[in-house]
Amino acid sequence: MSRTAWIIRHLAFEDLGTLADVFMARGYALRYLEAGVDAPAVLADAGIDDLLVVLGGPIGAYQTDRYPWLLTETVAIAGWLDSGRAALGICLGAQLMAAALGARVYPGHAKEIGWAPLSLTEAGQASPLRHLDGALTSVLHWHGDTFDLPANAELLASSTVYSHQAYRVGVRVLAFQCHPEIDAQRFEQWLIGHCDELDAAGIGFGVLRAQTAAEGARLRTQAALCVGEWLDSL
Repeated sequence: MSRTAWIIRHLAFEDLGTLADVFMARGYALRYLEAGVDAPAVLADAGIDDLLVVLGGPIGAYQTDRYPWLLTETVAIAGWLDSGRAALGICLGAQLMAAALGARVYPGHAKEIGWAPLSLTEAGQASPLRHLDGALTSVLHWHGDTFDLPANAELLASSTVYSHQAYRVGVRVLAFQCHPEIDAQRFEQWLIGHCDELDAAGIGFGVLRAQTAAEGARLRTQAALCVGEWLDSL
């Protein structure tokens, strides 16, 4: 059966990362749509068994005055979710999905950048997110915005800084505020691309580099188990 993962990418190096292999192993062809360049109306051509992935980026889901195409993108995401097809959101993607579901997205009280464990809710422990439990792995956090939990969404995970770290709507919509997809072998791209943000936040490059070297391989294994189990449940 031919099926496609349609992937909205907001920043060149923030792609599907280590999760690309997980999708392809399950028969998904990967098709990237570049945000602000490729018209999301092409999603109307998607098949019933296709899947949408909305990736991260350094902009705010609410910055529609600066990036007017965010309105069109959010409408397209809402249409996809209304269709009942599967969707995965990561960081900005989780925020855009929350906005598409009618929830508020807004600047948070603090930057959360670095590696730290997740704390799972009871629902999270009973879901594929059990593979990302803090006793098994830390995850990379990299955001300053947050969101209200959408109506009908179920909270799966929190961190010590932000309570809304992962949620799902039914079994077909899954969203992460954190970055389970990070590829430690390509982390220097993040340090280059986000250098101004790190400088402004006073976060040491060496600390992040060392954390990623120590934690990246374990997260890759656990994220593959988590997302793979979710894909198999669809």
